[in-house]
Amino acid sequence: MEMRFKNLRVMAIALSSRGFGFAIFDGHDILADFGTRAAQGDKNPSLLAKIEKLSVVYKPQLILLSETKNRGQRTQLLARRIVALAERKQIGAEVIPMELVQQSFFPEGHGTKYQIAEIIAKEFPEQLAKHLPPERKDWMSEDRRMDIFDAVALGVAGHWRAAQQTVGVVI
Repeated sequence: MEMRFKNLRVMAIALSSRGFGFAIFDGHDILADFGTRAAQGDKNPSLLAKIEKLSVVYKPQLILLSETKNRGQRTQLLARRIVALAERKQIGAEVIPMELVQQSFFPEGHGTKYQIAEIIAKEFPEQLAKHLPPERKDWMSEDRRMDIFDAVALGVAGHWRAAQQTVGVVI
């Protein structure tokens, strides 16, 4: 089934060691909601249940996930289970390579995650500017709020990719 990205409700999910960040887009330019979810112990069942609950609440037509090929086994397994969940619920699912995220923000080169977060905070100032954490120093752990910006970046990259295609996103 082919649909234009601009007409879809999209849930972008950025997996992290803590849990995940999510962003809900109505079309390509309306950031409807965002947040983070975390788990402890045996994380995958808890995180999958939280993603399923979000899918019930927001009813996305497409789920975007960050690529996990360079991530740990637990994260790779969780990503596969999210795709399976989407299939069961008849929701489109697409994995977005990190190179595509970079290219959608920096067509001529490479930028940092924080630079992407700054761009996103300026694009959605009313929702996200106050959530932008200070830039991380080498000795600091990454702020959990960066999971939100990672998820929004996935949504933006997914739209950018769809805009590059003449027929839209195939789901």
